[in-house]
Amino acid sequence: MNDFIVGFVLIVGSILVAIAALGVLRMPDLFLRMSTTTKGSVFGLVLVMVGSALFFGDIAVWTKAMATVLFVVLTLPVAAHMIGRAGYFDRTPLWSGTTVDELSGKYDPQSHELQPPDTSLVSDSPSEAESGDRDPGKSPQL
Repeated sequence: MNDFIVGFVLIVGSILVAIAALGVLRMPDLFLRMSTTTKGSVFGLVLVMVGSALFFGDIAVWTKAMATVLFVVLTLPVAAHMIGRAGYFDRTPLWSGTTVDELSGKYDPQSHELQPPDTSLVSDSPSEAESGDRDPGKSPQL
């Protein structure tokens, strides 16, 4: 029974890694490729490592497998974020089907720093709710 579980976990992990590799070929832009590769490879690697640890059953193998999983789970999302950020600032073209660019206009093109939010909607005066002068029929302003 243990061999079937190990085989199943290894096959599912291998399929996820293969799907991640296929995503590199099929996705139309850097950001979609990065998303597919990151998710598929992390989940696939976790399953392959667990399958390997189950097969050998030794505490040393379990320790090395879990250390590998922990390292990849902690570093791969950070690396993907940095690659995506570099691609965005390098003006890598978005897919033609992309409808919204939520970062457009929010970064300083020279320093790549996030621009401060628009504070014109926020006032320094006490809110109507604090002063008690609020009209019950009037909706609060955000």
